[in-house]
Amino acid sequence: MAGGGVVVHGGSQSYKGGVTTFVVFACIVAATGGLIFGYDLGISGGVTSMEDFLHKFFPSIERKKERESGHENAYCKFDNYLLTLFTSSLYLAALVASFFASAVTRVFGRKPAMFFGGLVFLIGSILNAVAQNIALLIVGRLLLGVGVGFGNQSVPVYLSEMAPTKIRGALNMGFQMAITIGILVANLVNYGTNKISGGWGWRLSLGLAGVPAILMTVGAIFLPETPNSVIERGNLDKAKTMLQKIRGTDEVDEEFQDLIDASETAKKVKHPWRNIIQRKYRPELVMCCLIPFFQQLTGINVIMFYAPVLFKTLGFGDNSSLMSAVITGIVNVLATLVSIFTVDKFGRRILFLEGGVQMLLCQIAVAVMIGAKFGTSGQGSFSDSEADLLLFFICAYVAAFAWSWGPLGWLVPSEICPLEIRPAGQAINVSVNMLFTFFIAEIFLTLLCHMKFGLFFFFAFFVVIMTIFVAFFVPETKNVPIEEMNGVWRAHWFWKRYIPDEALNNTGSHVA
Repeated sequence: MAGGGVVVHGGSQSYKGGVTTFVVFACIVAATGGLIFGYDLGISGGVTSMEDFLHKFFPSIERKKERESGHENAYCKFDNYLLTLFTSSLYLAALVASFFASAVTRVFGRKPAMFFGGLVFLIGSILNAVAQNIALLIVGRLLLGVGVGFGNQSVPVYLSEMAPTKIRGALNMGFQMAITIGILVANLVNYGTNKISGGWGWRLSLGLAGVPAILMTVGAIFLPETPNSVIERGNLDKAKTMLQKIRGTDEVDEEFQDLIDASETAKKVKHPWRNIIQRKYRPELVMCCLIPFFQQLTGINVIMFYAPVLFKTLGFGDNSSLMSAVITGIVNVLATLVSIFTVDKFGRRILFLEGGVQMLLCQIAVAVMIGAKFGTSGQGSFSDSEADLLLFFICAYVAAFAWSWGPLGWLVPSEICPLEIRPAGQAINVSVNMLFTFFIAEIFLTLLCHMKFGLFFFFAFFVVIMTIFVAFFVPETKNVPIEEMNGVWRAHWFWKRYIPDEALNNTGSHVA
């Protein structure tokens, strides 16, 4: 799924100090940025499956269902341009906002970016809750997108800079965990509000997005700025005092000096975009483009955006479709926990490969089941036992993604880019991810209508391609400091042709 970027700092240095209550509290508050993104991922699909919401904003869908009652094509039940625009507009806004958020985060600090993101998201959630027409609904979604763009850019940076080195990876993946929790909470809210009589349950679903937004906005006021950000503004004494506080020790001279050195080196990086197109950075450029591209072509956002709509399309009732989405949300959270506890033990490749094979088998099973029951006419239904089996395969698919391509799609690109190309690499990774998140959200319902059950074979085909890509072109990056990545590329059967011998001796030292 779309998710927050992960920032990994190079080096395997072990500094003094431990995990303090102060830093844990700061990181928990900051991680509400993941909740706002996850909540929105989960809420839109449930709301767009509610009859009262469709009647208010998309009456043409209701009229179409009435005209075709008894012989409707299930695949095309929700094929409506404005309905897809409601979902996808957020991700286009997030893509544009992420470019501005990057500059704000760098120039003004992490806190202002988090505060602005939370505030704009809050305004968007209010507009969505009170909307009386489709125009105001789309404006609200666009504001939500701006909030997501700023949150996704600033929160992972904040977490990475506040966390001690030994738990930095876990806390960064914790941001992904917060996203999955947000999705689950949204699914639970949708299930509850759908039972509200009076036709206003959808307003509560959309309005409650303001709760994590308030937590993020208020939290940003009271959170400390990171030592890295304070150093960038030239206040070294304040930065050292803050570092001592968050590490719980006065013995921070070594880490503090490294932060100063890193800041000075970063200031010398003038042309990251020019650097990344050099031949010797071809492996990093390819990874930062293809991994987020493949992540979206797994088809996961079909489930995350449209789970209730998809289940309703396949004949599940209103409550059954929303409860099925809750179940997939629970699986998503639990499987993400599996990833957090296994990624540094078993490595990235094994999770990528196992997840790919499991997703492939599940997508084929889902396609076969839907094809057997609905054929190309789109008319049919599942028995209770068949519906349970279909839900099992979808849950197994979600689990496979959640412990492989979900978190690793962000982690791997971020941990392979040296300082001289890191800004460009991270921007490419986020941009490609958001672009194809928008693209998939925009065309899914139309593809379902025209490709029918073949759509799942379509995504399965890409899972085969990406699994082959990992098997042959993605090296293991577990426990490899960024400054030693050139050695990994140089030892690889394909990428070694791009790495000159002198790069092995000057890794991480080139600044253009």
